[in-house]
Amino acid sequence: MNNLKLFIKDYYTLPNLISIFRLLLAIPMFLVIQYINTEFVYRYYLLGLIFIATISDLLDGFIARKKNLISEFGKIIDPLADKVCVILIITQLYFLGEIISIYFWIIVGRDLLIFIGGIIVSKKIGKVLPSNLLGKITVITIGAFIIITVIDISKTNFLYHFFFYLSILMSVLSVFGYSLRALEVLRWNKNETI
Repeated sequence: MNNLKLFIKDYYTLPNLISIFRLLLAIPMFLVIQYINTEFVYRYYLLGLIFIATISDLLDGFIARKKNLISEFGKIIDPLADKVCVILIITQLYFLGEIISIYFWIIVGRDLLIFIGGIIVSKKIGKVLPSNLLGKITVITIGAFIIITVIDISKTNFLYHFFFYLSILMSVLSVFGYSLRALEVLRWNKNETI
């Protein structure tokens, strides 16, 4: 019974509910966009999804830190919601021919590798590795490129190329950084248990 109370207390916090809302909203919005055949309209829907995802992500993080509501479940659901939103938006842009396949696979591959790696590490050490500065900067560069693409800035524009290459570089660096960090934590955890 105490475990159930702890789970409910950990699960039903305002930041976690905001993250769940973001996750649940992204999927229906993605499905709605599939049936829009007007380029002008789908761009507004994508911008709306980006806006809601960004505001809710900032809000849940702010509330969690301000009210000391950081939880292990929150450390899972918040990045999961972020990754689902990014993958759905990137997938939509890929289907529409707005981004090239190598970009799609790098970003989706990064998110899947980090998510799966996070599950493996958390199972081994019993807690979730929080995101770090490198990961946050990577998400910002990917977000900037997505917004530039959605608002239809010319592919010859400097900002388009700058954020395209920067987000690829940051994605690769963040996978290496996360891998090194995970290996270090696993090594430290193994030494602690010996």
